[in-house]
Amino acid sequence: MSTYRNQKSESETRLSPPKGGERSSQHPKADAKSKEFSKSGPNKGSKGKPWLKKSASDDGPYYIYGLHTVEAAFNNPDRKRHTLVVTQNALRRLEERNVTIDVPIESKSPRDIDRMVSKDAVHQGILLLVDPLPEYDASELEEGTLVLALDQVTDPHNVGAILRSAVALGADAVVTTTRHAPEEGGVLAKAASGALDMLKHVRVPNMSRFVGEMQKMGYQAIALDSEGPASLEDTPFTYKTLLVLGSEGKGVREGVRKNCDALARLDMPGPIKSLNVSNAAILSLYVARMKMGLS
Repeated sequence: MSTYRNQKSESETRLSPPKGGERSSQHPKADAKSKEFSKSGPNKGSKGKPWLKKSASDDGPYYIYGLHTVEAAFNNPDRKRHTLVVTQNALRRLEERNVTIDVPIESKSPRDIDRMVSKDAVHQGILLLVDPLPEYDASELEEGTLVLALDQVTDPHNVGAILRSAVALGADAVVTTTRHAPEEGGVLAKAASGALDMLKHVRVPNMSRFVGEMQKMGYQAIALDSEGPASLEDTPFTYKTLLVLGSEGKGVREGVRKNCDALARLDMPGPIKSLNVSNAAILSLYVARMKMGLS
């Protein structure tokens, strides 16, 4: 069953999250523990990558922003919403799109909203305070057909673009690792342009084990690898497919590759033979749909 982890009380949700949509435990002892963990725990080495997930205790309310992102969150019954911070012009845009606003509204000037988010955030005059989405696991994908898994892809802009492509091409879910992957937050939500609220985003602690769980449910696991013995177009597909893509540079890790049923490569006719992972994802999903006969 889907559950919320570390849900906040109504009084806690009224507290403003830190600037830029990053989440905090908002408790001195917990903050100290988090700082200690970040120095000595699994997050060591993530300097310069503030979007990397630190620990489960960091989950809590955060701001999402942008017209499409906020509209999708209002249309998602699984999204718990708290407060809408909005300019008068942006509020009119939401009303013109027939968005049902079911939370308290705080009217702010564009300059006030600028101070509530990170410097480069394109907020369009709209912030929505939300809880993280429910956690999903492999068992909820049993009835699916096409699933995309990302093995330690860390850039939230890439993952957001992949989520958007996955929705556009009718994938049932996008799977990321619990560690070495972007946490759910404002940057990821904005990059996904609403897609985060339109499909299942599954997080798994062990990608290799997850591949095995999917195989037991009838999925064929195909890992994308530049050294694959056949092109993806020439690879046989079954009626249930799990596509596995890795980070740029490292690719899919060896332990995960070994558990997959097939390795396949993307052949490029031009002089540049490699693709950004988000471009590779959309091309892989398109080829998969054609090979599987999905309309």
